[in-house]
Amino acid sequence: MASPRTIRKEKLGKTVFSVVEKDGLFFGLADRAIVSEEATADMAWKSLMMSVGETMGRYIGWEGAQKLFLHYYPGGFGGAAFSERPYKLKAKEKLDTQVPLEAALAGTGDPEAALSVFRATDMLYPIEKSRVQEVLRSPRANDFIQASANFASGDRKQSLRELHRILSPFEANKWTIVTYLPFLWNPFKHMFLKPDATKDFAERVGHRFANAYNTDLDLRTYDALLDLAEMATERLSELAPRDNIDIQSLIWVVSGAYNGEKPRI
Repeated sequence: MASPRTIRKEKLGKTVFSVVEKDGLFFGLADRAIVSEEATADMAWKSLMMSVGETMGRYIGWEGAQKLFLHYYPGGFGGAAFSERPYKLKAKEKLDTQVPLEAALAGTGDPEAALSVFRATDMLYPIEKSRVQEVLRSPRANDFIQASANFASGDRKQSLRELHRILSPFEANKWTIVTYLPFLWNPFKHMFLKPDATKDFAERVGHRFANAYNTDLDLRTYDALLDLAEMATERLSELAPRDNIDIQSLIWVVSGAYNGEKPRI
């Protein structure tokens, strides 16, 4: 009799999920306890997520995420009631006009204008905005803007290191601060990271970001975030998201942030 062979293994929250093949059958396990038996690995994983994930209290899957979003916004992203997009677009327009990416790359961005863009939304906590103000009114202001622009333009690994060096003295080396400007400059390519809400969403849909997240400015965390955004765009294509502004808004709505609020009809 053949020894069991692990096909897939992921940790979501505190539970380790895995699919194991033995003698031509595929078993779904949660913390080594068998909860499903199927003819293929894909069926075993799907059955595992449906039967065990739901018992975690947070798992709803992609279909559940779509239903929950439409519960709050029945008209979808294009509905008149969808309030999560307009103010972010206004902030983006302000950034593009007053601190264009080209100027930021050249090291000639306007720190006060950049600060006003950070203040234009409620995406950061007040303490985070306070720390951004310290940075943008310091001698390192243009360095921060330029490093953010380099990150937005594709030099992510080196830029993250530089952003960590610039922001650490101000206790501002946070994902929210690092991802804010790149997200607004290019919401087709970049994503804003609100850690708690994004981890919550990842757990609900069963994505590896829930376990990959690191508070350090680690490129693996950001790559996992982009993978989450790409998968959300693909799996929720019926909603026709226009860019990552829509996806980030959906993440916020589907996470626990909206618990207890009424649908926007």
